[in-house]
Amino acid sequence: MPDHDYNEDYSDSLDRPSKTQQKAAMHALRDLGSELVELSPGQLKRMDLPEALYAAVRDAQKITAHGARRRQLQYIGKLMRHVDEAPIHAGLALVRGESSAETARLHRIERLRTQLLSDENTLSEITRQWPATDLQHLRQLRRNALKEQENNKPPKNYRAIFQYLKELDGAPPAATANQPEDSGNSE
Repeated sequence: MPDHDYNEDYSDSLDRPSKTQQKAAMHALRDLGSELVELSPGQLKRMDLPEALYAAVRDAQKITAHGARRRQLQYIGKLMRHVDEAPIHAGLALVRGESSAETARLHRIERLRTQLLSDENTLSEITRQWPATDLQHLRQLRRNALKEQENNKPPKNYRAIFQYLKELDGAPPAATANQPEDSGNSE
């Protein structure tokens, strides 16, 4: 009879994770928390974290002492045990550019930049897509980027065009509520 009890206890222990698995899961949450600590404040705000976790991450960003920072990361890991980590993983992937939608968006912006440099008429397409475009600024960036290419100088304005287009592409949803209606009418 004692062997039977032992076998029941043994089978029960197989249903729950081992201490090693539990420890690995806690380390994974702590590592995920340390990735959050490495984000800029702007990136962190876009993550949509619970208030307590957001505050703990912001506190960890301010801590410079190694031991205190390590303890704060442990605390963040503890807070993360009660949070759904899937949205955090998705948010980090978006920030790192690992999202296929984000990658496609960046490729589309790169193509638009290349098209703008080869044909100035692309400016009308850009203003149609984003009415808030500062045409004078964009024309100046284009002229300077073309001069940089001619003189074999570093592509400072070439990069600035990409950043400007990226800002424009990110702005419409937050800019105005009626803008999607305007976009729908022009298509």
